[in-house]
Amino acid sequence: MAYFAHILRTLLGLLLRRPILGTCVIPLLANGNIVLVRRRDNGLWSLPGGIVDWGEDVITAAARELKEEAGLQTVGLERLVGVYSQPGRDPRFHSVCVTVAVRVTGKPYPADPREILEASSFSRDELPWDRLSHDHRQHLQDFFKGETVLA
Repeated sequence: MAYFAHILRTLLGLLLRRPILGTCVIPLLANGNIVLVRRRDNGLWSLPGGIVDWGEDVITAAARELKEEAGLQTVGLERLVGVYSQPGRDPRFHSVCVTVAVRVTGKPYPADPREILEASSFSRDELPWDRLSHDHRQHLQDFFKGETVLA
C-alpha cells in the first residue's frame, strides 16, 4: 500500500507542480509609444498579458489578453522578445512567459476594471521604470536592446 501511495504522490507532483505558460505583450502604437496597464492587485505598471488557455496558441492568447486588459486590437507581430522562465519572476506562481512585441490600434483603456486600474501609453523616456511589476523591466530592456532572449 505504501508503494501505491508513493506512486500516487509522484504522479500528482508531476501533474500539478508544473510551470504555467503565459504571455506578455509589448504593445506598440503607430507613434512608437508603448502601452502599459496598472494592475489592481499591486498598483504597479505592467505589460498586458496572462495565462495561455487550453487549446489556445501563444499569439492568440497575447491578442486576447491585450484586448481584455487594454482594449487594443493587434495589427501584427513585430517580433519575439524572449522567453522568461526564472522561478521567482512572478510572485504568485512559477510561470514561463513568452513575450512578444506587437503593433496595435485603438485607444488604451482599462477594459477589465476588476483587474486593471489604468491603461496608458508611454514614450521610451516616460516609462515608469521604477514602478514596473514582475520582471517587466527586463522584458522592456531586452526589447529596446533588440535582443531575443531565453532567460
